[in-house]
Amino acid sequence: MTNSPPPIEELCLRVIAMPRDTNPAGDIFGGWLVSNMDMAAGIVATHTSKGRVVTAAIDKMAFIRPVFVGDEVSYYGRLLKIGTTSMQISVEAWVRRARGEEIHKVTEGLFTFVAIDEERKPRTVEK
Repeated sequence: MTNSPPPIEELCLRVIAMPRDTNPAGDIFGGWLVSNMDMAAGIVATHTSKGRVVTAAIDKMAFIRPVFVGDEVSYYGRLLKIGTTSMQISVEAWVRRARGEEIHKVTEGLFTFVAIDEERKPRTVEK
């Protein structure tokens, strides 16, 4: 499954992994991937709820393959469930290596967001 193409219509974010994003061993830091995945999920949640949202939980993370400097990383989000005030969003990160056209899924996670109002109180997400 990791070599089948991702769903292009659900692209949320695309970035190039840079040297500043590495851990002490020179590989791309997992926290950088999680941060970008959180942004991608936040984009889905903001559009779904039509307003401000906050990350409530990261329910699952799987690091499948490493990411290297120069890789083009694309983040795909999919809304899985809408609750009264919350949304559950699946995010996959895929890379296109710097010297090729092959793509690979490198990370996947499950994020929960809560819609909030101007006073930072939970608000209803209209379905």
